[in-house]
Amino acid sequence: MTTSLQIQTYIGRFAPSPTGPLHAGSLVAALASWLDARAHGGLWLVRVEDVDFTRNQPGAAQCILQQLADCGLQPDQPPVWQSQREALYQQALDQLVTSGRAYPCGCSRSDILALLGAQGRLLARGHEAVYPGTCRTGLHGRSPRSWRVRLPDDAAQPLRWSDRRLGAQSQVLSQEVGDFVLKRADGAWAYQLAVVVDDATQGVTDVVRGEDLAASTARQIALQRLLGLPTPRYLHTPLVRDAQGEKLSKHQGAAAFVGGAQSVQQALGVLGLDVRSNTLPELLAQAVQAWRDK
Repeated sequence: MTTSLQIQTYIGRFAPSPTGPLHAGSLVAALASWLDARAHGGLWLVRVEDVDFTRNQPGAAQCILQQLADCGLQPDQPPVWQSQREALYQQALDQLVTSGRAYPCGCSRSDILALLGAQGRLLARGHEAVYPGTCRTGLHGRSPRSWRVRLPDDAAQPLRWSDRRLGAQSQVLSQEVGDFVLKRADGAWAYQLAVVVDDATQGVTDVVRGEDLAASTARQIALQRLLGLPTPRYLHTPLVRDAQGEKLSKHQGAAAFVGGAQSVQQALGVLGLDVRSNTLPELLAQAVQAWRDK
């Protein structure tokens, strides 16, 4: 694949899913990515990740863009929507199929869990069972449901990378994930493939996002290597948690934040920046300098 943008010194992005308004935790990630781009004199992009059509909410994307604007976070280019980029994802999948690095899978989740349970090794990573490779050698009479990546042999060894905040990281994909899904049974493109293709075609050099997505990084690096795409630098930001210590999430009904200087001030505190000002433009300008000085 080739990228549609010439790689610049720094291109960052914020990529929200339109499953509801942004909450305080989302603002922390958005603000960090904006600050990092501004501190490096680079571009800051916004990408609406609406590829999972089963979870999208009407009007959520417009609400998110307004929330960002109310906090002074304006993208340097018009936002893009994943739903308008499906031809790029198909191109990437075709490339993987042609190279023998993707295959059709006829397994349902219940099939996978039943098999793993019968073998006495029910391994799970969060809510996702580790795929045992049932369809690697063929569908065995099943109808194709999804498409999976065929991990290379070196996936049995730790894939290592460095996070700008978390430091040295590693994951053994064959043991912790298995051959993961690229296109789901319902026809939706999987997040892992879409994000890799989008970051490459937009020329993204630096990914700044919430720490909850750190576990996805190894899969994305593996796909980047299989597709011959560059790997950006990664920085995963602290999570905002509720009174019970749980991560704020739209799924759990986290309240939307109200745009403005007060919300930005609170987000800066989570990021460890002690910056104060009476106006939003001054607050953001001081925050950029504080981020640069960290």
